Amino acid sequence: MKISVSMYSLAATLNKENWSIIDFLYYAKSIGLDGVELLDFYWCNQEQEIKEVLAALKKYRLHVSAYDVTNNFVKGSTEERAEEVAKVEAGIQIAKRLGTRIVRVFCGDLHDNFTYEDGRDWIVEGLRSCARMAEQEQIYLAIENHGLLAGRSEQVEEIIHQVNSPYVKSTFDTGNFLLVHEEPQHAFDRLKNVIAHVHFKDFREKLPNESVNGFRSTHGVELIGAIPGDGQVDLAYIVNGLKSSAYDGWLSIEYEGDEDAKMANEEAVKRLRQLLI
Repeated sequence: MKISVSMYSLAATLNKENWSIIDFLYYAKSIGLDGVELLDFYWCNQEQEIKEVLAALKKYRLHVSAYDVTNNFVKGSTEERAEEVAKVEAGIQIAKRLGTRIVRVFCGDLHDNFTYEDGRDWIVEGLRSCARMAEQEQIYLAIENHGLLAGRSEQVEEIIHQVNSPYVKSTFDTGNFLLVHEEPQHAFDRLKNVIAHVHFKDFREKLPNESVNGFRSTHGVELIGAIPGDGQVDLAYIVNGLKSSAYDGWLSIEYEGDEDAKMANEEAVKRLRQLLI
């Protein structure tokens, strides 16, 4: 298994220090990483920056673990859903240029009183459409258990089963299951055979005297991003399970806490390396 860091994991630093994607790549190299996870919403001048990123990846001997598309198939109109399919298809082509075979995708977000049951058919329809190009290009669409819609392991499993493509898999986010009150170990046991990418993340419950804003769960519990190992996720269970499953892909750190992002990510890399020994 190989370690990468998501650019989103440095969000606070990007804003504070006005980092470019190239600055992020330099940072990744400076802490000895093998790879990076890039996201669609960080481009400013996409075509020019892709050329610069490819040159920097070669210079720093880094690989792209995954390319993340910020899509949402839970839209009320056919035209809107077609736009989301086009967004994912464009992401497949960018991933191919960046040299990764993983495109992280979402199912959709809760809004306008939609439920999972309301949006499920739209999600399956959208992913089936995208899967045609994914199969042709041999790029995996890896569904992240993100937010409060399709966040539970049985929902991710159901969608993958219904899409029925060998190129639609899971981005297993170790922390996000806590937002829907599912134990990450239980989710891992259900999804371990369909994992194509891993987000190495941790959360803890907000303390009564804390003023920092957290992420609110489906039951109204507020969770705070933690350095992996400082929260509630049994990360050793998941890493050991990945070893037993012969997973040989990327573990990508995604930190969403309030501590210094550079320090937090460097500590996360250190801890993950220890777990991989």
